[in-house]
Amino acid sequence: MDITIRQAMPDEYETLGEITAQAYLGDGLLDFGESDWYLGELRDVAKRAAAADVLIAVEHDRVLGGVTFVPSGGPMADISGPDEAEIRMLAVAPEARGRGVGEALVHACVDRARATPGCVRIVLSTQRAMHSAHRIYERLGFTRTPERDWNPIPHLDDISLLAYELEL
Repeated sequence: MDITIRQAMPDEYETLGEITAQAYLGDGLLDFGESDWYLGELRDVAKRAAAADVLIAVEHDRVLGGVTFVPSGGPMADISGPDEAEIRMLAVAPEARGRGVGEALVHACVDRARATPGCVRIVLSTQRAMHSAHRIYERLGFTRTPERDWNPIPHLDDISLLAYELEL
């Protein structure tokens, strides 16, 4: 596997945004299809990169996937506290799945969290249907933290997100 994990460059934002949007759409994770409000957030890599670290997996200059790493207390945080880092928007292109790309991206986030002064754990939210992601997290030592589960759209009961954490 000749995959490199590195910071996304501005000329790669559009590609990563489309990979992320299509991964969520293709996996049926956006309840409202193309009109889903979150689709715009998934495509807006420049916005994420201005507030967090956007990492990509590349192979021979081809973007295979990406993830957003939110350092302690960052503005992109959903559930993390001041002594925690957070993983958001992990996505891998369909043709690159099953090759360890997602796991390599999560490893890179864990390494960044460990290098963040004062960071004691890394947390994330995931949809119930993201079974492949759950397997990656659990294989890497993350544990479910049901007390942190939450709903980003309170009036839609079926959007409840599951929380995981890894003590560093």
